[in-house]
Amino acid sequence: MKQTFTRILYSLIIASGISIGQESELKNQAETPSYVNGNGIDATQNRLPQLLRDVKVLLSDALIADVMDDTLEVVYTLNRIFDLLTEADQYGDMDDEDREEFDRFEASLVELYVHRFNTLDNEDATVTAEHLRMDVTSITEPLEVEMGASQFTVIEDRDGHIPLVRNKKVDQYINYFQTKGKKQFEIWLDRLDVYGPMISQILEECNLPPELLYLAMIESGLNPKAYSKAAANGMWQFIYSTGKIYGLERNWYIDERRDPEKATRAACAYLTDLYDEFDNWYLALAAYNAGEGRIRRGTRLHQTSDFWQLHSLPRETRNYIPYFLSATIIAKSPEKFGFYKKEKRQSPLAYDIVTIEKSADLTVLASSAETSFKTLQKLNPELRQSATPTSAYELKIPKGKKSVFTQNYNALPENERFAPQFITHKVRRGEVLSTIARKYRVSIHDLAAVNKIRNRSMIRIGQKLTIPVPGMNLASIPKSAMPGYNKVTYKVRRGDTLGHIAEDYGTRASTIRKWNGLKYGQHIYPGQKLTLWIKQG
Repeated sequence: MKQTFTRILYSLIIASGISIGQESELKNQAETPSYVNGNGIDATQNRLPQLLRDVKVLLSDALIADVMDDTLEVVYTLNRIFDLLTEADQYGDMDDEDREEFDRFEASLVELYVHRFNTLDNEDATVTAEHLRMDVTSITEPLEVEMGASQFTVIEDRDGHIPLVRNKKVDQYINYFQTKGKKQFEIWLDRLDVYGPMISQILEECNLPPELLYLAMIESGLNPKAYSKAAANGMWQFIYSTGKIYGLERNWYIDERRDPEKATRAACAYLTDLYDEFDNWYLALAAYNAGEGRIRRGTRLHQTSDFWQLHSLPRETRNYIPYFLSATIIAKSPEKFGFYKKEKRQSPLAYDIVTIEKSADLTVLASSAETSFKTLQKLNPELRQSATPTSAYELKIPKGKKSVFTQNYNALPENERFAPQFITHKVRRGEVLSTIARKYRVSIHDLAAVNKIRNRSMIRIGQKLTIPVPGMNLASIPKSAMPGYNKVTYKVRRGDTLGHIAEDYGTRASTIRKWNGLKYGQHIYPGQKLTLWIKQG
């Protein structure tokens, strides 16, 4: 039975940690999202509360789309939420109240994502790896602290490799993967066929142990778009600051933490630095999880470099190495533990590269490569927009499609080949970010992000702002009456979102986009007239 928005909003209230007494306040917030009408917020204000209000509205839209089996809209909206959450680290330090609300929302989002959304394919789930690690940490039995020499059985210990050992904790995790976590681990093993050869080759080039392949597996499930509650992103779960240190760029168009090859090379550089400092792979991996400072303090406090004796480390970090060891031991000999490869295995990651000189819409590029938009997105997970950057960009296309792409793309007129994704606006007296965002029908968060405006910055009269323009257009506008359907003209009201309108009229948000030529990233506004085709009763 389809859920009403009231029931979905109620679940959202519970998920966000907001008391029932605050329901009317949340509804008022939901009725005035910044991307519909703006709230007069300028660049000098703390934008985090506004972001949190907006992601809650987006989450309600995603829940509605899930009920309507509108997978495309669910994926787009959730990706939008994750992108906004990863922008939060650019807003400066949060106060205690903001941090508490931010953490509460993220925790609720992960729970909803893992347990509530029915339209998501397990193969594409972006937060399940971290959730699985937290789950297994919480359910495994606490073990008594072992004093004196650590007790374990050595499985493998060779030069150039990470020592593999088994103890009670490792065995607990192996048992978990064989039971409750089996389905997810099978998905990870399948992804090894795709990304394993590329990662293993880079590890060999960097003279690093081959077992580090399985570090990416427990960090992200080998998912290039994996997101964690710590705002870490990508296959190797880099936070923004560490990624920047190791050469991973993030801007309006791209987040290289999601690029499998670039992120793997950055992870190799980081892991090399960690091993050079600690001269011990268990400590280096623990530092990858908890940070170098925590491991330094732990070794000084306990006067040992034996990871198993660092009992002052956080529980998650103490469980991290057994978790890694259990996954590695299974993945090296899966049949021994009851895991069997599918007869039809996935092909290793392979692609051709073409250089795109200017910003171009992915739908045009996909058509030129005679492939799907989804395939192009999957090959280029670092792209945050549905278009390539304004500067030269090396686009990955399916293997063997380079010649046909070049032929098709070059045959297009110049004005169809490239799609400029921005315009310039000169700030006038009395304007603030919200009024400018409303004028161009873009999100205030996108406007701030593309211009690198932080919460304490000030926009100035005469300042030139780059206005992001949505690129992807999935329009399929009916030219005449649709048999069996009545045409309805709907005037957008304050507080409306596409999800709410779709639910009210028993259709999908993505379908409304097609009927009205609305691009993904383009926002509706009060007074706008939308064409809806409603099935005759």
